[in-house]
Amino acid sequence: MDINNIHQLFLKCKSVSIDTRKIIPKSFFVAIKGDNFDANTFAQEALNKGALYVIIDNQDYYIDDRTILVNDSLVALQELAKFHRKYLKLPIIALTGSNGKTTTKELIQVVLSKKFNTKATVGNLNNHIGVPLTLLSFDSNTEIGIVEMGANHKKEIAFLCELATPDFGYITNFGKAHLEGFGGVAGVIEGKSEMYTYISKNNKLAFINLDDPIQLEKGKVLNSFTFGIANKEVNVNIASARANPFVVIKYLDCIISSHLIGLYNANNIDAAITIGTYFKVDIPAIKEALEGYVPVNNRSQLTAKGSNEIILDAYNANPSSMAVAIANFVQLEKANKIMILGDMFELGDESKEEHKALVASLELNSKINCFFIGEAFYDCRNNKQNFKFYKSFNDFSEYLKGNSIDNSMLLIKGSRGMALERTLEYLK
Repeated sequence: MDINNIHQLFLKCKSVSIDTRKIIPKSFFVAIKGDNFDANTFAQEALNKGALYVIIDNQDYYIDDRTILVNDSLVALQELAKFHRKYLKLPIIALTGSNGKTTTKELIQVVLSKKFNTKATVGNLNNHIGVPLTLLSFDSNTEIGIVEMGANHKKEIAFLCELATPDFGYITNFGKAHLEGFGGVAGVIEGKSEMYTYISKNNKLAFINLDDPIQLEKGKVLNSFTFGIANKEVNVNIASARANPFVVIKYLDCIISSHLIGLYNANNIDAAITIGTYFKVDIPAIKEALEGYVPVNNRSQLTAKGSNEIILDAYNANPSSMAVAIANFVQLEKANKIMILGDMFELGDESKEEHKALVASLELNSKINCFFIGEAFYDCRNNKQNFKFYKSFNDFSEYLKGNSIDNSMLLIKGSRGMALERTLEYLK
């Protein structure tokens, strides 16, 4: 069956799924093989739960004419998504970057939703599977699509751009993330810049933060719509940004008071203001959207537990995001501050050096009590009185069981695999 015929069947369905636990009636199920399972074995279950059609790539699991047999289910999903994107012909904004992708995506969505029917990547479904699922979630009622693109190696952003064929692109920043896959910071810049290559090659538009030296340099050869605070030669000039702890932006004569912690989030807000301005969303609506946005999912959340105030930023971590989160926390005018920091993953050969450098920087500049969790940080242990090192979260939890933390301001940050949000369970 060719892709056009498969697409016609897909249009009869209400949603697409790769997980039978999330099947809804009249859905379209794609059986994708995982490292530890063969989703072809769930084809019958998907139909039993109400799927109209299933795509499989193993003929042993063919059931009836509701079963679409292809050579490779993942490739079929990607090709179907690419076909569907061309079928809809809607404008798509794509964004990538080392830090802040998901927050920026959500900010852009709330701003544009004030004027347009928008749909965006759900959560962080931003890879070679997530991007196709996002594209297939768009329908004839969608006026603007927003697609987050993640990558941990070169050529990945280029591939995702060929799938989504975005009309607009934005890169949040270039930082020390996924160094193992990219082969270092230079590789990160090269890999993320594949979006710029696509924009240039296809005469599309890039949103550029001219306060970022890398974006300033690379943006010179692009068709662009620019913003900045320090750089005044921009399309959108942000008058000022401050944070204590929440970010407050002044744009023209408008003061926008956000619920986002840390000055490092200012660029994310500025990008949403800029994109909203480009699409002619009026300023009062932009202000209302941004002031109404409250972060969730362990991303720079300000929360409380007992007598403690907590900045919960435990969704992910790398040297760049750690540095800005710590810098913001250090300058907060709060008493009894505590940092609980977990290992940073996917740093490859640079892991030891980066963890050691972070600890060393805090040795010189911080009198804050610090708890370091994980094997990488444990290898950096020292005798500094206000530093404590634990090889695992289980070891740290034993400390918490016998020692209460009260009346304090906490920063909790680490890579997703550390799951440091578990700390909250031990706070009274």
